[in-house]
Amino acid sequence: MKITQAARRNPRVHQIAYTLAEVVICVALIVVLFVSLYGGMSTGFATTQSSRENLRATQIMLEYMEGIRLYNWEQLTVSNWIPVNFTRYYYPFATSNESAGITYYGTVFVTNFNTYASPAAAYSDNMRAVVATINWTNGGGAHTRRMITTVARNGMQNYVFASTNN
Repeated sequence: MKITQAARRNPRVHQIAYTLAEVVICVALIVVLFVSLYGGMSTGFATTQSSRENLRATQIMLEYMEGIRLYNWEQLTVSNWIPVNFTRYYYPFATSNESAGITYYGTVFVTNFNTYASPAAAYSDNMRAVVATINWTNGGGAHTRRMITTVARNGMQNYVFASTNN
């Protein structure tokens, strides 16, 4: 008996459909990929927003610290020229029909240098520590940042203004 080509057909050649198990596994893999992609994107956006908020807080504190450089020793230690409490916004130039965004609440105070110097130095009576603290709430959590600088009695302010009077 001679077997012809037509009689030797492979029965699997005509099965071109996928089984149910293959379809379920593919769908599960696609779901895992999309959930991972969504999680990564949402984490990226949250990190970017948090970084922007931290940067704005740093800008506000730096604005006050740069203003401290303009005060002489008497204005810094004796007078009440430095505002103790302040409020700033994420979008400071928002118009009346726009939202100003997150509200930042801050404090600036001048204290003795000995508070932050250990052990106390002989020149600590001629120095002050300026502390700027800022607080804001966003995303259900409270955030706080602090910046500390020192100012000397015979610091940059006296040098600049003394040299221009000559």
